[in-house]
Amino acid sequence: MKDKPKLIRITTIPLSLEKLLEDQLTFMNQYFEVTAVSAEKERLQKYGKANGVKTFWVEMTRAITPVQDLKAVWKLYRFLKSEKPLIVHTHTPKAGIVGMLAAKLAGVPHRLHTVAGMPLMETTGNKRKVLNFVEKLTYSLATKVYPNSRGLQEIILSEGFGSEEKLKVLGKGSSNGIDTSYFNPEIFTAEEKLEFKDKIGIPHNDLVFVFVGRLVSEKGINELVQAFSKLQKENSEISLLLVGPYEQELDPISEENLQLIEQHPKIFTTGYQVDVRPYFAISDVLAFPSYREGFPNVVMQAGAMNLPAIVSNINGCNEIIVEGINGVIIPVKDTSALITAMKLFVENKNYTERLSSNARDEICKYYERKEFWQILLKEYKSLEREYIKS
Repeated sequence: MKDKPKLIRITTIPLSLEKLLEDQLTFMNQYFEVTAVSAEKERLQKYGKANGVKTFWVEMTRAITPVQDLKAVWKLYRFLKSEKPLIVHTHTPKAGIVGMLAAKLAGVPHRLHTVAGMPLMETTGNKRKVLNFVEKLTYSLATKVYPNSRGLQEIILSEGFGSEEKLKVLGKGSSNGIDTSYFNPEIFTAEEKLEFKDKIGIPHNDLVFVFVGRLVSEKGINELVQAFSKLQKENSEISLLLVGPYEQELDPISEENLQLIEQHPKIFTTGYQVDVRPYFAISDVLAFPSYREGFPNVVMQAGAMNLPAIVSNINGCNEIIVEGINGVIIPVKDTSALITAMKLFVENKNYTERLSSNARDEICKYYERKEFWQILLKEYKSLEREYIKS
């Protein structure tokens, strides 16, 4: 039996392997010899054991750290030189530049980079110039670039980061699709949902808006908290459930809104949660007013759990949500539009129920995870055949 070709998958931190690419590397390991590369050695090794794939640790940061980054490139270059993989596939900005540079230097034939959002879009001044340069360099080093949404592809072309012939959106978008058997509202009984509400302190009859993700400024948390606070004064039977960690050191929300979250009797926080399904199960509407995304898993997860969504008019979000079918699309950073959208769900039960009944079907139709894996596998296999021919 001939050896399987080698596939190296690189993310900046293991959390991306665990969440953004959940189970994907295990699937690909049937067809390739897969190695996961990331920072945080112990967590990476734990991930490798749990998923049955090899690992290689390279220290990377999410900040601009040129000296550390060059050390990471050197370490990764030596590893790739010895491993001689067919494909190196990177995700996340830092892993992208480090991985693509090391792979180019090591002569890896297929250098793939997935773009799943652009932090630089919310940056200005000299920092933006540096990030623009890094983005262009990453794409120039790659042999193929996969924006995970069509809107993101348009941004890349309009910003002049990469050429059209290098870009390809896989399927309808996403980096990993959604496991609709895992995100299934039928898992939870009515009794379990009420017990879970009691545990958190949410009144049984409240309409619950839920946000899942990092509690940071660029996710629209400032606008969401303000909108909810104003709306709740008029409609007492609503709650806001915030599921995710703060990152005050990286992208802080305002002090005023931080205090509001802590003091408001109808705003509930949970911190980071490994399993977000129970929180979707007790909620009625996803409120996701983010400033920028790639192709947000949260919107797909919520939809699979029968939740309609309020989303910003940004790439990814406006591709998953169809206005008036499975959610509402609002302008970015617009608190009054967010209030209007939230009020629509609060005051119109029939509308909420109709959109809720459509939500899961939309996700199952277009974003089933196993179908996405087959699309990606087909892409890898075509590159393998291309390499054999050459």
